[in-house]
Amino acid sequence: MCALISANGQVKTRKMEDRAKPGISEEIAAALDWWRDAGVDCDFGEVPTDWLAAPVTEKKPSLVRAMAPPPPPPEPEKPTVRSSDWPQDLASFTEWWLADPRLDDGRTTGRVPPRGSHGADLMVIVPDPERDDTESLLSGPQGKLLDAMLTAMQIAPGQIYLASVLPRHMPMADWPALTEKGFGALLCHHVKLAAPKRLVALGSNILPLLGNDPAHNPAVLRTFNHEGVTLPLLAGKSLAALLERPRWKAGLWQAWLDWNPD
Repeated sequence: MCALISANGQVKTRKMEDRAKPGISEEIAAALDWWRDAGVDCDFGEVPTDWLAAPVTEKKPSLVRAMAPPPPPPEPEKPTVRSSDWPQDLASFTEWWLADPRLDDGRTTGRVPPRGSHGADLMVIVPDPERDDTESLLSGPQGKLLDAMLTAMQIAPGQIYLASVLPRHMPMADWPALTEKGFGALLCHHVKLAAPKRLVALGSNILPLLGNDPAHNPAVLRTFNHEGVTLPLLAGKSLAALLERPRWKAGLWQAWLDWNPD
């Protein structure tokens, strides 16, 4: 309550609520004026604000359901040598050796055929053809070395059957993988078809393919046994190794003399 005195001296009373209340805008203005009079005219915060940054839009959840990637397709089966595909005579074997794509994972170029005839006095096996061989096996330095060895051994070129384990020149061949692929059994089959009287294997990687454990010194006498066929076998270092280290020729020559006492 409050008291008012009129001009004629009468005292009148009026309730405080009769005065008009200020609006919200007036209250805000009054609050700002109060802080301004107190010396505060800016808003402060501890977190910096990048006023030049682009506005961030809220990503809406995608309506496309995530799908798992499809499983990879199975790897195609690599061609391999199967005994059911091997020819059963020497002439057919030579044709198959040059043309069958499964022998070399589909590749047929660069292959070189064996040379010689069935029932030769001596079958010589080498790991692979020489780099420049095309139509004739061992037509380069290794072939010249072999010819010199045969001359010293008093064996005519027509008395040997010359074959390679691999159909083309492969200097970095994976021999364990070739064994798993069946080249050992294939080589034994080749020897059986050629039917030589004796066998010479020039290369340390050839012995495991023939069913023999590799020796510390390969220039030793062994025996080849396969499906009832038994042949005298002389194993030696490869022709390439003999060309690189000529002193190894003496060991092979001595083994040859022990193999041929007559």
